[in-house]
Amino acid sequence: MTSFAQAIRTYRGDGGSRDQFFASVDGALATELTPAKQLMEILDAEHASKPLPPDIYAAIRRRIEHVVRAEPEADPSTGFAIVRDETRLQTSPGFAPVQTPRSAASQAMGASAPATERDQVKGVGDTLNNRFVLEECLGIGGMGTVYKALDLRKLEASDRRPYVAIKVLNLQFRGNPKSLIALQREARKAQQLAHRNIVTVYDFDRDGSIVYLTMEYLSGQPLSRMLRNPNFKGLPFSEAWPIFKGMANALAYAHERGFVHCDFKPANVFVTDTAEVKVIDFGIARVIQRPEEESEATVFDPGSLGALTPAYASPEMLEHREPDPRDDIYALGCITYELLTGKHPFDRVPALQARSANMKPQRPEHLGNKQWKALKAALSFERETRTPSVTQFVEEISDEPTTARAKNKQGGGKKYAIGAGALLAALIAGAGYYFYDQHDQQKNEEAPARVEQASSVAVAVAPVIPAVPTPTPTLNMAAVTPVLASVPCSALVASVHDQTVDVQGFVSEQYGMARLKDALSRVPGVKTTNFGVTPVAQDKCDLLKVFAPYWTANRAAGHPASLHTRNNQTHLTEGDPLIINLMTPAFDSYVNVDYFTLDGSAVHLLPNAHSRDNQAPPNYTATLGSGGDWIVGKPFGSEMIVLTVTPAPLFDTPRPDSESKAEYLRALDKRLAALASKYGRERVAVDIYQITTQAKK
Repeated sequence: MTSFAQAIRTYRGDGGSRDQFFASVDGALATELTPAKQLMEILDAEHASKPLPPDIYAAIRRRIEHVVRAEPEADPSTGFAIVRDETRLQTSPGFAPVQTPRSAASQAMGASAPATERDQVKGVGDTLNNRFVLEECLGIGGMGTVYKALDLRKLEASDRRPYVAIKVLNLQFRGNPKSLIALQREARKAQQLAHRNIVTVYDFDRDGSIVYLTMEYLSGQPLSRMLRNPNFKGLPFSEAWPIFKGMANALAYAHERGFVHCDFKPANVFVTDTAEVKVIDFGIARVIQRPEEESEATVFDPGSLGALTPAYASPEMLEHREPDPRDDIYALGCITYELLTGKHPFDRVPALQARSANMKPQRPEHLGNKQWKALKAALSFERETRTPSVTQFVEEISDEPTTARAKNKQGGGKKYAIGAGALLAALIAGAGYYFYDQHDQQKNEEAPARVEQASSVAVAVAPVIPAVPTPTPTLNMAAVTPVLASVPCSALVASVHDQTVDVQGFVSEQYGMARLKDALSRVPGVKTTNFGVTPVAQDKCDLLKVFAPYWTANRAAGHPASLHTRNNQTHLTEGDPLIINLMTPAFDSYVNVDYFTLDGSAVHLLPNAHSRDNQAPPNYTATLGSGGDWIVGKPFGSEMIVLTVTPAPLFDTPRPDSESKAEYLRALDKRLAALASKYGRERVAVDIYQITTQAKK
């Protein structure tokens, strides 16, 4: 058995990793009967002989202090053991107690600072709930900071792996009244996602105002470290495949259970030192396909915390649309491209800007036609043309023919494999280990083959006539389009894939989403419907009647003209500035922005008396109202902003800054028809954005 002193000398002799060292220290402390004071003297003597790193020295001290608090002390009068809550230690001369970040902060505030104030921030060296000692900061994410922590309960039980990873909620999220709900939801979701490629989450708890999550501790590094290494130039497909397959398996598993990650990125993919791929941080995952009785949409929306990573977020996520598995597929496509090339497909430009600039990824070298087609489909800026499922993406990007895959499932044919050593060689180029110590994983055991014995008795059997399966109706747009066209007071576009219909747009509250869903479900071949549809009040029907044909054409063309508020805000409060971002198509155009208010007026934001020039070059982006030009005021409710892009001036003479909506729509309807007839319908583009305003509370 290694002694306490031997364990320290072994580490100083570089005889093993940090984890191995602490394991030997913990083992020595658990088995040795040496008094705590003597252990401290041994530590100080070794430290004086050859100084240990400060964090190592502090970690060993904490372990010894824990032994002191846990061990019984003999009562000199009776000889029986007594238990004290705490025993203060005397250190050898010349060695002051190690000061942690928290103790330094407490000292600066003064001894009289209230406990709740001192507990607002915890870091390395602090303990949560007298159980988890934060030993090392492992990384900072969108919602929290992750630490390596020693679980003192496991230490007491002589657990060989006493470490856990702890995510402590960041201050900005802790200030959000829904922060505890956020972490509780993450814990519950992650506990439902029990898969070898998804990190295991244990529980969530709080220590005063500190809210935290405990999860398994892994050894390895995040994929982002490998991808960001200057020397990383991409992997051959055969070497990238195991990482891709691990990521894909995790996402497919989550999607099948109704979860979408919503913030999938290289930093949330962890590769262990045994070459296992783990997806972490389902922190803002939102439930899809959820049963009605379990819906949390009116209780808590994790997306409201805004923890997105723009370089990997799909356009729909940046537009704050309802989550969809295809949002994760876009992110998976970006990461796959980086694995193969060492570069982001759009130079890390957010999807909305990349789309407006018409950016196109270059084909990676040595990637076959079929694989490149699959990767491009995953990287599509439009949800409707993006690969519909992770399973399909895996099948399409695999360079194995279908027949070969079938053989592999039977145990023969070509198989992809990569040894841990080969993968780790690529990871080591990214600079060593990062965090987490992988617990033993349960391997999926292959089900034993069933062996059937042939009977020695001959039996006459009547011939079996196989049943003829009823063919599944083929779903196509020709069957869906008439249904959408028959919906009154609407502007709707759809796409179909497999047996699913995706619908976007606007529909009147009177007609209702339930009725729309029912109408589509009766279309032959429709099994699933996905909606990104906004309900509108009846007073918007006259507006939709004029703009719907041009809006649907714009959407069908890939949304080349777009309009949205700053930060995609759909709810504005009295006194807030109205700031609008817009983008024009790939041709010279005239830009018109109108605000349709609840009092029946049409306010012309551009052009107006102060801004006459509204001509724009191709693919032009602009921000209107950043100077505080427009402030939200009465009346309050749902109002619409409309972008109209035309190849010629919309009107020959200036119109008043505000006029009757009815009068303006009549004139607009005639003028748009004339421009479409002269220049072509594709040269008239419309985008509609609905906002809801409210009084200041």
